[in-house]
Amino acid sequence: MNVLITGGAGYIGSHTCKELARNGYLPVSYDNLVRGHERAVKWGPLEKGDIADTVRLVQIIKKYEIGAVIHFAAFAYVGESVSRPDIYYQNNLSGSLSLLNAMKETGVRKIVFSSTCATYGDPVELPIRESHPQNPVNPYGFSKFAVERMIRDFGSAFGIRSVCLRYFNAAGADVDCEIGESHYPETHLIPLALAAAFGETSALTVYGSDYPTRDGTCIRDYIHVTDLASAHILALKALQNDGFVSQAYNLGSGRGASVREIIASVEKLTGRKVPCVYGGRRAGDSAVLVAESSRARTELGWDPVVSDIETIIESASRWREGLQCKGNEGAREIER
Repeated sequence: MNVLITGGAGYIGSHTCKELARNGYLPVSYDNLVRGHERAVKWGPLEKGDIADTVRLVQIIKKYEIGAVIHFAAFAYVGESVSRPDIYYQNNLSGSLSLLNAMKETGVRKIVFSSTCATYGDPVELPIRESHPQNPVNPYGFSKFAVERMIRDFGSAFGIRSVCLRYFNAAGADVDCEIGESHYPETHLIPLALAAAFGETSALTVYGSDYPTRDGTCIRDYIHVTDLASAHILALKALQNDGFVSQAYNLGSGRGASVREIIASVEKLTGRKVPCVYGGRRAGDSAVLVAESSRARTELGWDPVVSDIETIIESASRWREGLQCKGNEGAREIER
């Protein structure tokens, strides 16, 4: 089956394309390259276009006889969503509506959606189950929550079946070092800690040291990007079963690590000190986010195998090392 991957030039999208190709699918990446990287598209064709262009989407779906969609294309910075909610609602909501309309027009009835634990907001119980109330506290989380609802409504009205995958903290890089994490600006803790350790930045800023946690810093559930990618393949296979009913699944390791614990792990792995400065809390950040992911394990057969913190950090470090070995080209990739 040919699968349309919106945002296929992005971090999780490109890793998923590799897994799709490995499992016999043809991933067709659709990306405007505003935040993606053309060089990350290695396992199928790249079609450049904007998610809001419904006419172009219809053309691509027909050209490649697409059988299913995996929808990654979205802006995904919590802090940016607080300061620029306009672009988040425009891109994430309007773009997703455009995609769903293209699917409706072309008869594509299967979609895997890249959602987030940010739809839950501040947890009222831990670990967080799929039944936890969805009460997002920032525009990014609300945009993803709204798209989940849009997909559900399109399912009721037009027969589109779906799997919504609610990620916790994606991290790490492809274990073969063919692709990895390259954001600009970078906001994820592990690459920022590595950059500080190797002197690429003056210091890592720790946002908040007075949270009600074991060491005062935020606790997050880190999941390796390759394990995330494998869940999309399993979700796609589930949707190929005519008896499958649309579902949402958490994707996390079930283990929480604090900011200070991540810093300590980076220092242990690299043998280098991570210089830190401490700032105030960021708007929209919860103290603790840890997943209960047994539903994905039981119903999809998902088994995260490389999501221990040591493997995550080691793969991220090797990816950065590989970029630096490429000289100017690698430096430009890091800066992007």
